Amino acid sequence: MSEIRTGTGKPGETRGKAARTPPLWLTVLLLTAFVLLIALGVWQIERRAWKLALIDRVEQRVHAPAVPIPSPEAWPAVSTANDEYRHVSVAGHFLHDRETLVQAVTEEGPGYWVLTPLQRDDGTQILVNRGFVPSERRDASTRRGGNPDGKVEITGLLRISEPNGGFLRTNVPQHNRWYSRDVAAIAAARGLHEVAPFFVDADAGSQIAGGPIGGLTVIRFPNNHLIYALTWFALAFMLAGKLFVTFGGGLFRRKRFVHEPAGGADAAARRTGSDAGTIVEPT
Repeated sequence: MSEIRTGTGKPGETRGKAARTPPLWLTVLLLTAFVLLIALGVWQIERRAWKLALIDRVEQRVHAPAVPIPSPEAWPAVSTANDEYRHVSVAGHFLHDRETLVQAVTEEGPGYWVLTPLQRDDGTQILVNRGFVPSERRDASTRRGGNPDGKVEITGLLRISEPNGGFLRTNVPQHNRWYSRDVAAIAAARGLHEVAPFFVDADAGSQIAGGPIGGLTVIRFPNNHLIYALTWFALAFMLAGKLFVTFGGGLFRRKRFVHEPAGGADAAARRTGSDAGTIVEPT
């Protein structure tokens, strides 16, 4: 009898390749990425709930009846979470000679916010953002008719100080260039004392003919958290599919090879290719 050997590979090589699983480091990396994507999605859902609660809280404050501004004793406790956009009222005399112009872009176009100190009867001072003026009305002499000398009562929204400057712009007090409503810096530059750590955005009802345009406060809270959450969950779902193909497919192939019937002489004779083993022919 003569033997004819077909194929050069060992019988177990193809089975080993078919059932091969990814290295441990790749497995750990994929599982870690999956957990991280799920965590990011959950975090965005939580952020969305927080943002919706914030929007609802601000809406209630803005449309509530005006209340007196916090007393000086309560100033240290004033915060964004508890007080920003609260509808308030304050009375006093404007110190027009100490106004500050802060660059602004509004629905009226580019120009300036006019921040004027309001002197109260108790000696404390409140910075009031009286509103917007275009560049051609930057000089106070062009709007003297809108600068009252007597006592006034202002209603508006309590705003928290904006320190340091605007986006990519830093306030330059020594050159009188202002890009944000930084209460402490403005007070120091104008020689003000006993100034509240916040300012008031005057509403349209406090606007005086010939003066700055009030009531232009923009209240906008971007709320794209649901889109972000769906994006993270979609990525996690795709990664889960990859994990299933990688590990589930490998296990399926391994199970198929392990449980494949060995067969008899007829089965061996039917095999071909590198896995056929040895075929014996009679002489």
